[in-house]
Amino acid sequence: MKTTEKAFDGLMVLEFQSGNKKSFPVLVKRHHLRLCKHSFRYTKDVEASKDVVQDSWNAIINKLHTLKDPNSFASWATRIVTRKSLDYVKNVKYHRNKVETYYHETKITETNDGREIQIKRLLSAIKSLPQNQQMVLKLFYVEDYSLKEISSILEISVGTTKSRLFHAREKLKTILKVNTDEKGN
Repeated sequence: MKTTEKAFDGLMVLEFQSGNKKSFPVLVKRHHLRLCKHSFRYTKDVEASKDVVQDSWNAIINKLHTLKDPNSFASWATRIVTRKSLDYVKNVKYHRNKVETYYHETKITETNDGREIQIKRLLSAIKSLPQNQQMVLKLFYVEDYSLKEISSILEISVGTTKSRLFHAREKLKTILKVNTDEKGN
């Protein structure tokens, strides 16, 4: 990065630290795309990289007053995005391993009572739900987040979280009952 660009970033940081909140959007505009591309190198997922960078901007705005060398903003922000991207990748691997372990344990302990068929029906039914309900189910049952944590993650009210979870369960019951009735089970 050129010295003049670093100096301009430094000026915007100093402005922000002095109370001029209008300087922060200038920094976002200058660095957002670059940081998304940087995050993508780790996540290999466009949407995930956008989410990581958005989360990083929240951390950046909260910690910007602690930045001692304003001219180092670009590298400092990149370090934050790098850490959050690596955390994301680690979290995805952890949950993938958790699901794979569950799947393998289920396969091993499975009996001939049709458990595998039931699991396939359940997974198929979940996939038929709206995306927002799938997300709440995943966060609640797979990732073990509380309703309050889910509302914070999805930036919705606790009431909306409860409603989505309730409606997802009800739709699953209906879908599974219809499938069971159709199969004659």
